[in-house]
Amino acid sequence: MQTSFSPEQLADPHVAESEKILRKCVHCGFCTATCPTYVTLGNELDSPRGRIYLIKDMLENDRPADREVVTHIDRCLSCLACTTTCPSGVDYMHLVDHARIHIEKTYRRPLMDRLIRSLLAAVLPYPARFRLALKLAKIGRPLAPLLRKAAPLKPLAAMLELAPSDVAPAVDRPAVHAPVTERRGRVAILSGCAQPVLDPAINEATIRLLTRLGIEVVVPKGEGCCGALVHHMGREEQALAFARRNVDVWMGAVEEGGLDAIIITASGCGTTIKDYGHMLRLDPAYAEKAAKISGLAKDITEYLATLELPALERNGLSVAYHSACSMQHGQKITMAPKTLLKAAGFVVRDPAEGHLCCGSAGTYNIMQPEISGQLKARKVRNIEATRADIIATGNIGCMTQIATGTAMPILHTVELLEWVYGGEQPAKLRQKQKTSG
Repeated sequence: MQTSFSPEQLADPHVAESEKILRKCVHCGFCTATCPTYVTLGNELDSPRGRIYLIKDMLENDRPADREVVTHIDRCLSCLACTTTCPSGVDYMHLVDHARIHIEKTYRRPLMDRLIRSLLAAVLPYPARFRLALKLAKIGRPLAPLLRKAAPLKPLAAMLELAPSDVAPAVDRPAVHAPVTERRGRVAILSGCAQPVLDPAINEATIRLLTRLGIEVVVPKGEGCCGALVHHMGREEQALAFARRNVDVWMGAVEEGGLDAIIITASGCGTTIKDYGHMLRLDPAYAEKAAKISGLAKDITEYLATLELPALERNGLSVAYHSACSMQHGQKITMAPKTLLKAAGFVVRDPAEGHLCCGSAGTYNIMQPEISGQLKARKVRNIEATRADIIATGNIGCMTQIATGTAMPILHTVELLEWVYGGEQPAKLRQKQKTSG
């Protein structure tokens, strides 16, 4: 794609990077076939190619974002299926990140939109606040049908409908978990923000499995949200503040006793943490440290694949594996989870259209509930068509989204692995057996 940025514009490193990305696009349109919003809406401006044109025009002319640009960029899930498809290597992720930052700085959203976004940014990344919000949501849930009737209030209705009926109690996170057998390694694990509130069993299962395998697991004091939630809202300073805090915490753990890896059990977080080196590349105080942290970041299945777990006999259970977009497109991890599940004795089934997003995408299922609902229904149909016993995935957002559309039990991949390699049966499977028995 030909561009015409001025030398003054290209003096800005963010603009210079976007210009290089834009020049790689050859207008081929391969991306449209795998873009969830284009497949759903059929609008060229809701495809990666269409959004690239909008972003180019906005940045090249150095003008504020307008309503049309904001509408179509907001509809982007950042699922990154387009980057997997693109034959030219267009780095759409960093281009749309730049566009969102530009929108946040130059566009004044309607009042209710601003309030809802501010609420999400002030609550979701903070476990104590998020836990309180979920408890209040139980009281407010009967209001959801009424809120859904007014377009500006639909995100509030979506929040209430997505909130779980039960909220897990707070856990004391900072700790060092010693290996049960002879020590084979030492890792840190991301506590995160939303996952320990929505499903603390995921990290608990991870710690139990790793310590049984001889891995010391450190939960450092002071870590928190990876920054992904606000990063995708264009709130870059808040996202970078989260990133710097985690870099400092994990570098402290590295200096205390070394780390083989930083284990991440939410693939959406993993994609962002692996990008810390890029996000902080212009910060002289953090560029080198952030790059080191990004290099240490490993999805739990990515790390387990290096430990050579023993192969087990078939256990008679079939698993529909849902590959989160942040896993398959963001981190390019496609085989490790399925290979681990097969080796653990499960029959793994691949749902049709596995490349398409389930519609979760961070806060997308709140801010774009109608499109998200269509994608969820499509995803659930494909998963249920496998006739598997269980759904497995590696991202809490996907788990929450898909669970609202099906009665099939959905678990994190590591929960199933922890069970068959010596742990207790996950509570969700015990409950399923009780209701079906």
